[in-house]
Amino acid sequence: MSLYIKKKKNMSLSKLWSFRGDCIQYSLKVSNSHMGPGKRPSHAQPWSVSDDSLKRFVLHASESCIQDLLSATGDQNRGDGWKILAMGGGVEISRRSNGPLNMLRGRRILRVPLSQFKAVATAIDTAKQWDPNLAEGRHIKDIHENLSIIRLRFSESSKPLFKNREFIVYERRETMDDGTFVVGVASVPNEIAKGLLPKSRGKKLVRGLLLQSGWVIEAMEQSNSCMVTYVVQMDPAGWLPKWVVNRLSMRLVVMVINDLSKLVENSTPQIEDDSDFDPSE
Repeated sequence: MSLYIKKKKNMSLSKLWSFRGDCIQYSLKVSNSHMGPGKRPSHAQPWSVSDDSLKRFVLHASESCIQDLLSATGDQNRGDGWKILAMGGGVEISRRSNGPLNMLRGRRILRVPLSQFKAVATAIDTAKQWDPNLAEGRHIKDIHENLSIIRLRFSESSKPLFKNREFIVYERRETMDDGTFVVGVASVPNEIAKGLLPKSRGKKLVRGLLLQSGWVIEAMEQSNSCMVTYVVQMDPAGWLPKWVVNRLSMRLVVMVINDLSKLVENSTPQIEDDSDFDPSE
């Protein structure tokens, strides 16, 4: 089964919201199909979803995520709601208001080939840049060769945004027809996450939500250069006020894009196959 997606940067926002609504309706239908007559779904109960239903749901949700990320790399003058907040050190930071929690974007040109940054543009490597106290980053379930579900767990000594938190996310990796590489990462609904991985008893973990995040890496006309775009919108849940989350998220974008860029620039260039690239070497 091919998961190849054509690049659609001009996909309208109305279609995207409609698509998300279809996903929500589908997930509720799956939930209700596993409940007895007369019963109503409860957010406190995990959804029992078959492997086939889970696969279809995550395929649909991740495709929407990929298209959202591609639309975030468009022209600044297109009127898509992005507002530049700061420019410095080669990094452009932008914000788009989307409810109480902002969506943040960082962009930077790197003098390295696309394939070299592609090696570290993963959910787990990015989470290591969020906070060095990442206690666990592991695959829970493979949906397809380029789509999987991952657990990210942070320790008690982590920063406030991640302290004693975990995220159950999908990661989808796609190469577009023009060579652009996209990594979409977002949380699966909490009810589905509970069915995949129930919370451990005795551990005071807050299960946060990664509403939208990922990387878009575009090759440039200049030799061995690429434009790197990182987008994130998260709700760490718990007691943190939304304005604090927005401020910390902006710092997070700057830190992640700078740290991973330095990691790539200092790494050994990949000549042919970068599938075995180890950023720790």
